[in-house]
Amino acid sequence: MTIRILIADDDASLRRVIEVKLKQKGYDVRAVGDGESALVELKRGKFDLLLTDMKMPKMDGITLLELAKQTAPDLQLIMMTAFATVSQAVQAVKLGAFDYLTKPFEDEQLFVAIEKAVRFRRLEEENRSLRDQVGDKYLKHFVGASRAFKEMLGLIDKVAPTEATILITGESGSGKELTAHAIHLKSPRANGPFVPVNCAAIPRELIESELFGHVKGAFTGAIKDKKGKFQLADGGTLFLDEVSELGIELQAKLLRTLQSRIVEPVGSETPLEVDVRIVAATNVSLKERVADGKFREDLFYRLNVIPIDVPALRNRRDDIPVLVKEFLQKQDALTVEIAPELLERLVAYDWPGNIRELENLIERMVVLRKSDKLTVGDLPADFAQTTPNQAVGQNRFGFDKTSATAQQAVSFQEAQRRSIIDALEKCYWNRTKAAELLKIPRHILVYRMKQLGITSPQA
Repeated sequence: MTIRILIADDDASLRRVIEVKLKQKGYDVRAVGDGESALVELKRGKFDLLLTDMKMPKMDGITLLELAKQTAPDLQLIMMTAFATVSQAVQAVKLGAFDYLTKPFEDEQLFVAIEKAVRFRRLEEENRSLRDQVGDKYLKHFVGASRAFKEMLGLIDKVAPTEATILITGESGSGKELTAHAIHLKSPRANGPFVPVNCAAIPRELIESELFGHVKGAFTGAIKDKKGKFQLADGGTLFLDEVSELGIELQAKLLRTLQSRIVEPVGSETPLEVDVRIVAATNVSLKERVADGKFREDLFYRLNVIPIDVPALRNRRDDIPVLVKEFLQKQDALTVEIAPELLERLVAYDWPGNIRELENLIERMVVLRKSDKLTVGDLPADFAQTTPNQAVGQNRFGFDKTSATAQQAVSFQEAQRRSIIDALEKCYWNRTKAAELLKIPRHILVYRMKQLGITSPQA
């Protein structure tokens, strides 16, 4: 792609010399004699670089720089002057100039400065493209048409541009991490890292080192310095998922870090400043944890500056058809048709595993499908036959509750209970292996065990 350069200099002779030399280098060049003419050219067409003199009639280079950035924010700019001062250079750079050349300058100095500016512009465009791709990757399934979802999106749009700490609540699988990522991508920190930490997945003896880092020799196995998640998230967003699982002692250290924005690596006496936005999430009530003495009240209030509740999928049933379409697209199965009766069943189901359960079910059905039309017959055997809302009256499709329906619900629950126990016994009560045998996610197995009152014989 040809690079377009605009030259603004009241010295006609120098202007012509620079124009000829840059054209010989293969650049597309336009030259004008003052700042006002330069602004007119910038409004007429797109330029990659502006090369301007500092002192010109009608409008000086600093004023041109400020107005040019308003007209074309991505424009790179190099200042030229025979009357250079340190203060002028500092002012130009602060206002967005890429470089500063003092007249007279060698051809090579000019060429190097322009090549650096062009390379920097290309890197910015590549980074912007990559950020857009990452944003698409994480947000293309962040869709919905329900009122609950739209209200949540409106709140995200309001709080994302701020630096406020956010606490996301919601059931497991409802999309809390996706919500946190949306907040990050819509914030001024989008250029920085998004670092997720599952506080429940890291052993308690390692969580402090994972969050705050450690120095060599801090403990057995610490063979070198290691940056913690706070340092890795510097300039970006740190997402603390399942923050309720942090121990009381670590909660105190986290509170100090949130208040001071300073971390102390394990084994170090040197505190480190960090610039991090905190977004935390939990699928349990932190207020109840506080009442039980398992979570610090002061930390709760520090995290709960802006609360965002992610609605359960059963509370946003209007989004299910939209999500089904998105998950079919994710599986490259847009030609697959969903029978109306199947869609009704999916919308009527209460989804204890929320969006994650729906996505896993769609993937499973697509992989095992008999044809390009999915029907009720494609539902796996362990998929619920009735839902709680069916058992208490009319559901959203107008089916009446009958005693036969209630009996069916009871018999199904018992059958489901039996199948889960059989799988657990075959796997010696190993939940991970039992979930694989049942072809369901482990967290769904745990949820259904609690729901059906199934406990391990070792418990």
